[in-house]
Amino acid sequence: MTPTSAQKAILYCRVSDKKQKHDGDGLHSQEHRCREYAAARGYQVEDVFHDDVSGGGDFMKRPGMVAMLNFMEAQEHDGYVVIFDDLKRFARDTMFPLKLQQELATCNATVECLNFKFEDTPEGQFVETVIAAQGQLERLQNRRQTLQKMKARVEHGYYVFACPVGYRYEKCSSHGRMLVKDEPLASIVKDALEGYASGRFDIQAEVKRWLEAQPDFPKVQGGIVLNQTVTNLLTRSVYAGMVEAPKWGVNPRKGHHEALITFETFQRIQDRLNGKTRAPARKDISHDFPLRGFVTCGHCATPLTACWAKGRHGHYPYYFCPKRGCEAYGKSVRREVLEGQFEALLKRLQPTEKLFCLARAMFEDLWNHRLESAAEKAKTLRAELEKTQRGVDQFLDRIADTQLPSVITAYENRIRKLEAQRIVLQERIADCGRPLKSFDDSFRTALDFLGNPMKLWISPRLEDKRTVLKLAFAERLAYTRNEGFRTVVPALPFKVLADMKSGKSKLARQRR
Repeated sequence: MTPTSAQKAILYCRVSDKKQKHDGDGLHSQEHRCREYAAARGYQVEDVFHDDVSGGGDFMKRPGMVAMLNFMEAQEHDGYVVIFDDLKRFARDTMFPLKLQQELATCNATVECLNFKFEDTPEGQFVETVIAAQGQLERLQNRRQTLQKMKARVEHGYYVFACPVGYRYEKCSSHGRMLVKDEPLASIVKDALEGYASGRFDIQAEVKRWLEAQPDFPKVQGGIVLNQTVTNLLTRSVYAGMVEAPKWGVNPRKGHHEALITFETFQRIQDRLNGKTRAPARKDISHDFPLRGFVTCGHCATPLTACWAKGRHGHYPYYFCPKRGCEAYGKSVRREVLEGQFEALLKRLQPTEKLFCLARAMFEDLWNHRLESAAEKAKTLRAELEKTQRGVDQFLDRIADTQLPSVITAYENRIRKLEAQRIVLQERIADCGRPLKSFDDSFRTALDFLGNPMKLWISPRLEDKRTVLKLAFAERLAYTRNEGFRTVVPALPFKVLADMKSGKSKLARQRR
């Protein structure tokens, strides 16, 4: 070719993904070759544009290509030469190369390739289309092979998708690249999941607030945890040690990575998520008024609200009934009065030291008895596991005998439920007679709360105060101004201790 003086050129370089950009030298090698090509022909390189996305699909989804087109449209100079290394760097399908050339033609730009000569002839267009079709074939074949390998790895119990929070990928000698726990995130995620499963977090918004209070948990700008992040944590079976790929027809199965929670705990979470709709989190519940929404009006049963009222010498906190027409509407109760009476009520729930020691001994006896009967329990669980497996086999036989899609779908749903039940039974059998922790480690926190619920109430954390309300009382507390709290229904443990203290226990009397 005859060199053209003052001819301006633009270089376009592309690799298939970000890993090739950082780990390899593809972009720099392409740019070096293109610069040598331009220098040999006397072109003046005005700019270089890079991409690190796949060559397939719409070229307008490539940031570098879009930036190049916008650059040419914004320049007064016409007649750029766009240089690239190989036709596969230009496009790897049969549809978009011609469209891309038309788009460049509108900018009066020409295209030159180091490994291919464009010709505006029927034969030249045919060769170009064949090469583009070959690139498309290779791309689709690579994609198919990648998906097949990923599916096979999931079927063998390995997670292959983006790393979930609380895990990281690590190469292991006998497993290859697999998930391992990433501390301290793994412990944070475990606490969040178990807290929601047990009811310590009543709604997802409480999980969100708790995660935002953890300095090590990743957040977006402003220290916010997205609602979708919480939903992902609660709905991913990977945290229960499972792997699945519904789009590839791979049903849930036991994975090789270490679980953060049991599958039974995961099922409890799903049951709560799929249960009755709960009210959204109240934004007005704060450290200033921890009883707001839990204490109700004794006249109309409406939850009390609260506010800071402006006085002559400052602002003063009050609780009051917000329902118009109620006898107590507009009549406020000072915060120190209502919360003081609540603390007195909470102190009355505290059992005596002698009674608490007796209850602790009873719990420990029950714990030891369950350990001693573990062998019999394991036998029962194995029988139930065999029954479940027979049920799975029966439904598989029925699927083989039917051709109705609706019936097959119903059978498959039943099999999935039985498989989930089988996994739970296997976990129970494995843990039967093998407590993960000692009695003291397992019940220390619960017994401390049972012995003195005021310890948790005086905590500076709002979550602890709300936990006291959920664990100490079976229902909301009704409050009447100038009278105080009405009949209180304590939670079952406190009710049992109160009955034992008053002599109303239904335990059998010892014989003479």
